[in-house]
Amino acid sequence: MLDLRHHCGNPDGTAGQIGEDHMLVQQILKSKSDDGVVTIAPGSTLAQAAETLSSRKIGAIIVSPDGKQVSGILSERDIVRELGRRGPSCMADSVDEIMTANIVSCSRTESSDEVLGKMTAGRFRHMPVMEGGEMVGLISIGDVVKAQISQLSMEKEALEGMIKGF
Repeated sequence: MLDLRHHCGNPDGTAGQIGEDHMLVQQILKSKSDDGVVTIAPGSTLAQAAETLSSRKIGAIIVSPDGKQVSGILSERDIVRELGRRGPSCMADSVDEIMTANIVSCSRTESSDEVLGKMTAGRFRHMPVMEGGEMVGLISIGDVVKAQISQLSMEKEALEGMIKGF
């Protein structure tokens, strides 16, 4: 019987195994073409956060005093929920009042499956990547799904190559 486990490579050139998840957060971060993590200072208003989210075309912003420490995270949904509850007067409030302060994070060495599991369990779409207590990146559920689709495509091509004898 043909052993298919050693016929698929990962994007970083390392050997992978068909059916196993080897896509790591560090590979996802490398594939992103953005300018890093967008942050806003504690004490900023919801209006300032909304303007930044809109102008940068992003779904969440990290609340951070220095760009490395994470005080919280604020999403478009958080702002819309507060607008619906209290009306436009809330836009003058501080981000600190509605941000999620209890952050779930990941490290560069976690797999995409682990991250997806945390996101699904917590029902959130953005996760800071932390190393040594400092933020080194931010990944979204879209980044993780894109990475997993890419991995499945590579596995499909490897299998087709084996079937066709390439």
